[in-house]
Amino acid sequence: MTEFRTRTANETIELGRRIGAVLRDGDVLVLNGDLGAGKTQLTKGIADALGVVESVTSPTFTIQMVYEGSELALYHFDLYRLEDAEQLDDTGLFDVLGADGVCVIEWGDKFADQLGDERLDICLMRLDDMAEAGEEPARLVCLEPHGPRAQQIADALA
Repeated sequence: MTEFRTRTANETIELGRRIGAVLRDGDVLVLNGDLGAGKTQLTKGIADALGVVESVTSPTFTIQMVYEGSELALYHFDLYRLEDAEQLDDTGLFDVLGADGVCVIEWGDKFADQLGDERLDICLMRLDDMAEAGEEPARLVCLEPHGPRAQQIADALA
């Protein structure tokens, strides 16, 4: 498992840029972590590396956002509001998994069995117990590859 620490939102975005720079068509990233852990900040950096010029926000209420980048398309999903795997059929997720572009899925850990064996799980954790009072906590970002392509991505970032 590959680990990174980021101390600010900008560092989390920069880590996303590093990740985005090594992605290619069909890559699937599953972002996990509590609310406020930095999943959307990481996605902003990934989008920037893919050449997306639109403002990236978490698609909590729309479930899916599609961003056209100059390098690759970004399919951004937020599965927070879904309760069971049957609901995935209505999201459009299966239409883009492994297709052209990059698929970033927030809150996908609930549906790991449905997302396939080739994916890079990225867990973001706030290090609240290490922050001073009133200080924004650092984040621990852990990459857990599933499959050979995901391992290539993790190795390129190590």
